[in-house]
Amino acid sequence: MKSLFEEDSYQHVKKRINTLSQQHQPQWGKMSVGQMVTHCQYPLKVALDDKPRKRILNPLPLLFKTSMYNDKPWRKNLPTIKVAKITDQRDLDQERSKLLALIDGFYEKRTQTEWQVHPFFGKLTPEQWGKMQYKHLDHHLTQFGV
Repeated sequence: MKSLFEEDSYQHVKKRINTLSQQHQPQWGKMSVGQMVTHCQYPLKVALDDKPRKRILNPLPLLFKTSMYNDKPWRKNLPTIKVAKITDQRDLDQERSKLLALIDGFYEKRTQTEWQVHPFFGKLTPEQWGKMQYKHLDHHLTQFGV
C-alpha cells in the first residue's frame, strides 16, 4: 500500500490533483469535482489538528479500521459521514489550493512519531495515517478518472 508520506506517492497525488478541471465528471457518486476536492480536505484536517479530541465511541468503525489502510480498494459509493458531506457548489481552483496546502502540511509531518487519536479509529501509527490519507485521495481521484 502506498503512503502519502512517500515522496513518489506524495508528488504523484499532487500531480493528479493538478490535472483536475471542471470538465471532470464522477464515474460514480454524486459529488462534483469541486465538492470532491473539498471533501478530501476533511481527513487531512483531522490528521493535522493538534487540539486534543475525544474519540467517538462507536464500535462499528473499528470493524472497518484495517480497510482504511490495507491494499484492497474501497468499493464505490461508500457512505460519507455527515461532517464530510459537501452539498453546496465549490470553486475547484480555490478548493484545490486548500487541498494541496493540506497535503503539503501532512507530508511535512512525515517524521512525526506521535499523532492525535483518530475520532473514529482510535490510535493509528504514522504508517497507518500515511496509508489511509493516500488511499482516501486515490479513491476519489480514481472516481474522477485521474
